[in-house]
Amino acid sequence: MNTVLLTIILVPIIEIYLFIKIGSQIGAFNTISLIFVTAIVGIVYARYEGLNTLRSGFSQIMKNETPTYEIISGTAIAFAAILLIIPGFATDILGFLLIFPLSRKLILSKLSKKFKNKTQNKKTYIDGEFEDIEDDNERKL
Repeated sequence: MNTVLLTIILVPIIEIYLFIKIGSQIGAFNTISLIFVTAIVGIVYARYEGLNTLRSGFSQIMKNETPTYEIISGTAIAFAAILLIIPGFATDILGFLLIFPLSRKLILSKLSKKFKNKTQNKKTYIDGEFEDIEDDNERKL
């Protein structure tokens, strides 16, 4: 089954299950309040981390270095902010993991190792034959 389709189906099921379990423990009003509080706190912290990443990227550019990590980190922070806006506890947990610098660095290093291994296993070979052809003008001289 396609991973995207599976994600689209499973994420709402997990979120509804968590809403029911947590709502039965702390009550409906507290559950809804907790969803709003995590979204607001997450967005504020995502903005703070995004601005820090932007500053770090500009300092890399000033040093004439490519801000590769900052670009990837900024993308992860934007994705985390989207996850925090989506109501639910599972998406909030994943969003907070992506926002905090230590856990974001661990997650991105795991992903980069995974992609590096895939690209390192691919070796490009060009097989061919050649024939040295001399010019007719060079033979006449």
